[in-house]
Amino acid sequence: MPTLDFKGKQHIYAHHLTVPHRPLVPDADRSLNPRGADDNLIIHGDNLNALKALLPRYASRVKCIYIDPPYNTGNEGWMYSDSVNSPMMRDWLKANGPVDGEDLERHDKWLCMMWPRLHLLRELLADDGVIFVSIDDNEQHHLRMMMDEIFGEENFIANFMWNSTKSITNPALVSLAHTSILAYAKSLDIVKSNRRDFKLPAILKGFDNPDNDPRGPWKADPFEAGGERPNQMYPITNPNTGQVFLPAHGNCWKNDLSTFQTLLADNRIVFGRTGKTRPQRKRFLSEAKERGLTPNTWWDDVGTTTNGTMEVNQILGDKKFQNPKPSDLLRKIIRLATTKDSIVLDSFAGSGTTAHAVLALNGEDGGDRRFILVECEGYADSITAERVRRVIGGVPGAGGESRTISEHSYGGGQRGRGAAARQGLGGSFTYCELGPPISAEGMLTGDALPSYSALAAHLLHTATGKSAGDRELKPLNDDGLFHADEGAATAFYLLYKPDLKWLCGNEGALDIKRAKRIHAAASADGRKAVVFAPCKYMSQRDLTPLGITFCQIPYEMNGGGGAG
Repeated sequence: MPTLDFKGKQHIYAHHLTVPHRPLVPDADRSLNPRGADDNLIIHGDNLNALKALLPRYASRVKCIYIDPPYNTGNEGWMYSDSVNSPMMRDWLKANGPVDGEDLERHDKWLCMMWPRLHLLRELLADDGVIFVSIDDNEQHHLRMMMDEIFGEENFIANFMWNSTKSITNPALVSLAHTSILAYAKSLDIVKSNRRDFKLPAILKGFDNPDNDPRGPWKADPFEAGGERPNQMYPITNPNTGQVFLPAHGNCWKNDLSTFQTLLADNRIVFGRTGKTRPQRKRFLSEAKERGLTPNTWWDDVGTTTNGTMEVNQILGDKKFQNPKPSDLLRKIIRLATTKDSIVLDSFAGSGTTAHAVLALNGEDGGDRRFILVECEGYADSITAERVRRVIGGVPGAGGESRTISEHSYGGGQRGRGAAARQGLGGSFTYCELGPPISAEGMLTGDALPSYSALAAHLLHTATGKSAGDRELKPLNDDGLFHADEGAATAFYLLYKPDLKWLCGNEGALDIKRAKRIHAAASADGRKAVVFAPCKYMSQRDLTPLGITFCQIPYEMNGGGGAG
């Protein structure tokens, strides 16, 4: 497979592996109705660090990712801020100066910025998950090749074309009317194996039941399809009139003769409402709901950036935001790629449209989807989170005769739109900042001691690649057991308190009595044990017969299983 080469690639190729883990630190004052470990999240901080911070709890759990990164038009003046440990690259970036239209290497810098983020996003994506990336023609060709390399070209789904503007823009030669949205699966085979996971809701109009079919309302679909398959070119006689029909030129019937006869006997074939026309096939309302609609690649039914701007203005008043996406666009994406209990991630959150769309869709279908937003800019609280607060709590004066908020933005269709906008959709989120890195130095000095739950989740992920999920990891007994899934071969123990005096004392030591208790508990379930602790009073030679591997914290926090 051809691969994309760009300046700096050798320095950032594995950069995502070196990014330190940071805990998420909730900010109660900026949160709204927080509900614990399974809450929606809005994270303020660099999105590379935030994505790494999410791994211990969300690795392989996110069903839908949408990102809208800088398009690198040359007019954005975005900053490259990743701390890549390469003097050569640091010199090249020249103090992370703004990337603008005068920067002849801006494409290389953009690719260096995107590469590690896409790698971490792939780690967060569930096996049946899908990622969507908005982009324009400045970087679309580069992005496609980069995503082929990271996600695998065999997992490419489509390049959706969103008709993002109806007006004439920059008409020096051609007016750009579309934005590309590249979609990749983590595993296209898994997505294909359950095609209902990638469908739009059917249009449930025109169904009735004129013949009182016990299977319920139906509508008549054509029985013809494109193509000329020899076994699907047979004549069909209308039993009411005797008229013989053949497929139109260039077409064939949808099924072979044997299947047609079965459908006819099952009262699935009709000949129009008068009984005198060409054959048609019944499609029942229940089937339409079950199967949904197959999406196409041209999207002109979800509003434009103008609609997105009007939406934000009505919610936030005079707080301006450049080119926000309309919530209907995100609703369509989320409909395609999620079920009612999915997690949706947006790591370039901007004005918070993704959260708005999740809440609106939940309000419409009774779902319990969750959102995770990441925004690095200073407006994460004043715009991103504030929009979500107002969508949850209501926007006084919204609705009425105004049509600036789209018909579907608040669920319930046109009739309930204004009332829902005023009253709010309800919900919650936890607002988080990024804490200092979980590092040996920070723990040794006591300057950065993570909570027990944060350290346990980090250790579990680095040791096994698993995420802790929504569990608030706590010591389950005095010996520090924090993870022992049913059927797992290993139980994990952590002896720790975020207290430097305690860590330097004897309470957290692994001694013979504690080792024997751990051995008895783990072996009773046929498990071995990994014990993370600040020190031990016996050798690994003595621990090995007990089925225990000792890992000293903070020194062995990134291996999670090596002998001490």
